Amino acid sequence: MATPSVNVKLEVTGPVSDAYREILSAEALEFLAHLAKQFEARRLPGGDATLQIRYVGVTRGAEDAGGAFDQAVVRAADYGWVVLTSPSAVRLACGRARTVGAWQALAQKADAVCFGSLAQRSPQSRQTIHSFLKTIRPETTRIFDVNLRRSYYSAQILADSAKQADIIKLNHDELPTVVRLLGFPFHDEESAAQWLRHTFHTKLVCITRGAGGSLLISEYAKHEHPGISVPVADTVGSGDAFTAALVYHFLRRESLATMNEAANGMGSWVASQTGATPTRDESRLERIRSTEL
Repeated sequence: MATPSVNVKLEVTGPVSDAYREILSAEALEFLAHLAKQFEARRLPGGDATLQIRYVGVTRGAEDAGGAFDQAVVRAADYGWVVLTSPSAVRLACGRARTVGAWQALAQKADAVCFGSLAQRSPQSRQTIHSFLKTIRPETTRIFDVNLRRSYYSAQILADSAKQADIIKLNHDELPTVVRLLGFPFHDEESAAQWLRHTFHTKLVCITRGAGGSLLISEYAKHEHPGISVPVADTVGSGDAFTAALVYHFLRRESLATMNEAANGMGSWVASQTGATPTRDESRLERIRSTEL
């Protein structure tokens, strides 16, 4: 069976001169080729399809142009008209198209993606994160790392993110706030974690307790770790180190006990060092990777 073709149409409209119209059309070619390629990759087989792209040549500010490309990509995925709202949007889109292409290539290779709530404090970054999550493979593990800071969160952000997650990670101080905001009365850590796992159909809920260790809750088991006592030099980065070790063993389908031991080991070691990314210690990393911790 022949591969269905994709026909791309460009329509330039608006108050622009004929000379400028030709320049815009030329600049748009690279962007159009990128969109057509993405359209081809996402389209279901069976029959010809047409991707129609309309360029509206109205000069707007850079801020408007910045959002135009995001709109273009979303609308292209829906196989409808794509409207770029300013001349600078086309130039910006051509550069960002290459970036998006690299991101999409990365998304197809990723075994795990960790995303947080704090990074979603602006609508643009929130849209970018969720667009990336839609691009990754179905089998890719998604980790939602809750970070409650000031007023940079809401029930909507938490719920939308939890729905995307295979693993939800949050600390014991955040847990009561999160479950109450989502409509569940907080009684204790275990029942709250079970409610999160059941409500959002996650595979694992991780509650960190600082120096007190962590609690892991899966569908069929739970495991508590008492933590590892170390002289604390700098806690920055220790949470991310904890997550990295946890996910490393989760991907390898290790036991909750192994995940917990590795995660606490890695997190406590980083907390004992100065700076968020201490110099690599290969022997320690090898112990963290080992299933015989």
